[in-house]
Amino acid sequence: MGIKDQLLLIQRLSGLTQEQLARRLGVTFAAFNRWVNGRANPRPKSRARIDRFYKELTGQKEIPKDVFRAKKLAVLNRQKTQPAVLKTILSNPDIKDQFLLSLTYNSNRIEGSSLSEPDTAAILFHNAALPNKSLTEQLEAKNHQTALNYLLDYLQKGKKLDESFILKLHSILMNSIRDDAGFYRRHGVRIVGTYVPTANWLKVPDLMAGLIKKINQPTKDVIVKAAEIHSQFEKIHPFADGNGRVGRLLMHAMLLEKNFPPAVIRQQHRKFYMSYLNKAQMKDDLSGLIDFIYDAVLEGYKILERKF
Repeated sequence: MGIKDQLLLIQRLSGLTQEQLARRLGVTFAAFNRWVNGRANPRPKSRARIDRFYKELTGQKEIPKDVFRAKKLAVLNRQKTQPAVLKTILSNPDIKDQFLLSLTYNSNRIEGSSLSEPDTAAILFHNAALPNKSLTEQLEAKNHQTALNYLLDYLQKGKKLDESFILKLHSILMNSIRDDAGFYRRHGVRIVGTYVPTANWLKVPDLMAGLIKKINQPTKDVIVKAAEIHSQFEKIHPFADGNGRVGRLLMHAMLLEKNFPPAVIRQQHRKFYMSYLNKAQMKDDLSGLIDFIYDAVLEGYKILERKF
């Protein structure tokens, strides 16, 4: 792993700004900036400090050669420090509210909502009615909040992820927005902006039954499985609308069930997210999507650690 990749990964793991990280490493911001931009390399003493801080953050004795392996080990190490993620979220209102806000704002924005993060916060936590924003967008925000609360309560009760859970998520999300809320589509659809072929609507119930069976099968790597299920769910496209939001909620549930935080996919990374998802669906190459979800899970850990 090159020094640039290592420093950027340290920044992501620590939640520090580049200026704060420079101070932590005992160098000027200008020197740090030259390292990150590949214009200079740290001297041996600085390199040793970087390595020590990296190992401190990740709990690793050796530094992996590739970024992907480093991210995986970092996530697994963070999991050891957070033995009860769902309980932590439910017992800390500030952490729970930040997840509700971040997941709702980003998920809806990815789907084209014009609501800003402050707009979303006003709707979620103050029941504000915004006269300059569409009623549908405001309903989408409240509905997503309700769906997340339902998801957390459902998992707290130890219930399995099944068809009724997925249909319920859709019915909550599309409540007062669509007449077919909570039902699979009964017509053909296409994913706008892609050439990904979606399933024949007559096959949707059987395809979803197979997907749900796969969700509940044991796995050694939850992140890989979450990426695979997310890609397949979006390709089936079981609903007339709301597939992206339901698919991300399902991914959050899969992660929380195995003691990982929800994957915070930020709207500014939408282009990469869609690109990796498309590559997984069209070329059966999950590598980019898996790497992307590792980053999103690390964002979730920042919220758990109150780095927001």
